[in-house]
Amino acid sequence: MNKFSLKKNKHFNKTLLIFSFLFCLLSIPVKAAPSDANAADNQIVLTNSQKGVRISGDVGAVLLPVAGLTAILINKDWEGLKQGALAGVTTLGVTTALKYIVKKERPDRSDFHSFPSMHTSVSFTAASFIQRRYGWKWGAPAYLLSAYVGWSRVYGKKHDWWDVATGAAIGVGSAYIYTRPFARKHNLVFTPVAGDGHYGLYASMNF
Repeated sequence: MNKFSLKKNKHFNKTLLIFSFLFCLLSIPVKAAPSDANAADNQIVLTNSQKGVRISGDVGAVLLPVAGLTAILINKDWEGLKQGALAGVTTLGVTTALKYIVKKERPDRSDFHSFPSMHTSVSFTAASFIQRRYGWKWGAPAYLLSAYVGWSRVYGKKHDWWDVATGAAIGVGSAYIYTRPFARKHNLVFTPVAGDGHYGLYASMNF
């Protein structure tokens, strides 16, 4: 292995660890500050249905980033890895900053970090990355799951709908700022071919 390959592999391993760590952070709810103690005492009791939906939304918020990372590894898409990491950093920074600036009380009165929804911003970052990078075939199911995650946060009394809508906007915006289509990077081209009574489609791609 030459020095260039060794250096490139080290860079990839470092980027992979950062990307995984950031998305793990994004999946962890912001803890209540000491000033939120009184709000926690008045927390609303949820029904079993609300608790179940909330848990399923938590699972979905984790599965979507994992799906994005899996797609990257399967395609050995190291450029996509860097783009996803940048989108994740942006989502984390913007969402966390707004939570502490706005300090909106949650519908269940558990703390004052309702706006915007971290679960939703994480989910839509991952879904938008998948759609933007690999197309609607994979992006459409990801968007459906991210929409469910957002709904679960409203139904589970963790957020109001505008918390979720803002989180979705942050996630989509972050992904679209940094993510470029995988096919464009590899110069994927489809060209119709006709001649001598034969018709077909020519495809080429750089690896």
